[in-house]
Amino acid sequence: MTPVPASAMVLAAGLGRRMRPLTATRPKPLVEVAGRTLLDRALGTLVAGGVRHVVVNVHYMADRIEAHLNARRSGVEVSISDERDLLLETGGGITRALPLIGADPFLSINADNIWVDGPVGATELLAGRWNAAEMDALLLMVPLARANCHRGPGDFHMDAMGRLSRRRPGRVAPFVYTGFQMLSKRLFDGVAVEPFSMNRLWDRAAAEGRLYGVVHQGLWFDVGTAAAVKEAEALLGVL
Repeated sequence: MTPVPASAMVLAAGLGRRMRPLTATRPKPLVEVAGRTLLDRALGTLVAGGVRHVVVNVHYMADRIEAHLNARRSGVEVSISDERDLLLETGGGITRALPLIGADPFLSINADNIWVDGPVGATELLAGRWNAAEMDALLLMVPLARANCHRGPGDFHMDAMGRLSRRRPGRVAPFVYTGFQMLSKRLFDGVAVEPFSMNRLWDRAAAEGRLYGVVHQGLWFDVGTAAAVKEAEALLGVL
């Protein structure tokens, strides 16, 4: 079994357009759900799994995020990957941050989702399934039927070995990506630091048979819109 990586990336630089008006006065990671910011929830998931160093990328209202981290961080060392000059999207943001990430493989987590651990924690689940000989990327998935607050038609199909393939146009796929993944730095070999989505690297890994998934055993909430915040709060309130 692969140990839980000591380092992780938190993707926190987005503009949060889909979450307006909440993000008119604060960055998306500092939106609160049931009294706790999304950023603190993401950090809590990582710390609970054994991560001790996180790299957080910043762009929109970057000073607010940095001040929050300086005031509240505990149990984890934080490094900042500064994208004030240019928003690099998910793939470019991780690529720029690679020199700051002290683990290979490493974890990457979005700051607009909520994970509630099941019998096996999300971080331990990813580490336990990781196989460097077979994988360049391992995505934490949830069945579409259990994708709380999510409105999409699904993202991926998964075969019996865990290999992922894309949803076909006009069809529904049975699994949704939860915003949490384990990645090999090998996936970024030769990749330039420029704005691009992780979809580009996932598609390349899938074409080579090196994109895998594992199913989350707990609850998951897609909190990417203002409406989803209220919905998630109502669901979390009955737990």
